[in-house]
Amino acid sequence: MDFSPNSDHQAIRDGVGAVVKSFGDEYWLARDEDGVFPTEFHRAMADGGWLGLTMPEEYGGSGLGVTEAMVMMHEVGSHGGGMAATSSVHINLFGPHPIIVMGTHEQKERWIPNLVAGKDQCCFGFTEPNAGLNTTAIKTFARKVDGGYIVDGQKVWTSTAQVANKVMLLTRTTKLEDCKKPTDGITIFYTDLDRSKIEVKKIPKMGRKAVDSNSIFIDGLFIPDEDRIGEEGKGFKYILHSLNPERVLIGVEAIAIGQDALRRASQYAKERVVFNRQIGMNQGIQHPLAENWMALEAAYLMVQKAAWLYDNDQPCGAEANAGKFLGARAGYDACLQAVLTHGGFGYAKEYHVERLLREVTVTRIAPITEQMIMSFIAEKVLGQPKSY
Repeated sequence: MDFSPNSDHQAIRDGVGAVVKSFGDEYWLARDEDGVFPTEFHRAMADGGWLGLTMPEEYGGSGLGVTEAMVMMHEVGSHGGGMAATSSVHINLFGPHPIIVMGTHEQKERWIPNLVAGKDQCCFGFTEPNAGLNTTAIKTFARKVDGGYIVDGQKVWTSTAQVANKVMLLTRTTKLEDCKKPTDGITIFYTDLDRSKIEVKKIPKMGRKAVDSNSIFIDGLFIPDEDRIGEEGKGFKYILHSLNPERVLIGVEAIAIGQDALRRASQYAKERVVFNRQIGMNQGIQHPLAENWMALEAAYLMVQKAAWLYDNDQPCGAEANAGKFLGARAGYDACLQAVLTHGGFGYAKEYHVERLLREVTVTRIAPITEQMIMSFIAEKVLGQPKSY
């Protein structure tokens, strides 16, 4: 890999940074308190053309890769917005990837320009309460009828469903017990979020209050044939195209939030005077912050490697998962240490580090748990027998 300065990447940082820095700490603190989706921020990112960074140029995007998306999302996460900022835009980068990979020309023309322009907002109905990470165990079922499908089922942790007008929906079109392989019989759709057929219930949660998470209940939703992506029953393999990029982005977002918290803690340690000396003079303060810096930098190298491998069409599953694991751990540890460095004031909202700690915690859980990542590495890299 080439670590010399890259003018194209710097241009992305400068352009994205100009947007993000115009939304300061008080904006994100207000969104944390009122839970309102950051519409102004989302609109500003769309107007800057950033929502189409990885979309094909033919349909209004920039046609760039995971590396450029990583650079963009690192900048988005570096200036106080936490996961509220990153989650409001990163869904556009690789969430709709099945459309790009398997969508017809007509579907791409119909859907992608509106995503790039921010006119459409998409939520993702993949996870189910009784399936969790075992995607093949989903129960939401799409029954074939004339001209389309009738869908019934339930999803959970569906982000942005309060504000979205589109949904990417993973269903079964063949029951699990009737399939030769568990991964067969799964079909993916991209369609209108019809609120007369889909009930959306917000889930109160620890952080990222401004980007809603929901349970959705689907009762008799009609989806036309033209809203099916690819072949019926082949949807599981289509979603695999976006899994590694998603891990890279979550990893780098956690790193960015951790670095943001580390900067705040380092500045506070230089300014705070107790017993007639800066607290940063104490090695008990210095050493944990130095360790945070090293862990964050090491994790960043791993997500860089994973992004490079993906963009060069090389296997990157281990690196993408490791980058997500290391980035989330390093980001969380740095945010926790920032709170502790601030002492009692770290518990106060006005210093923002407690909010960053709440924001970054989700990266250790989603979209895949640390335990599943370790099982994957043990099996696929170290050759251990499958443990689940």
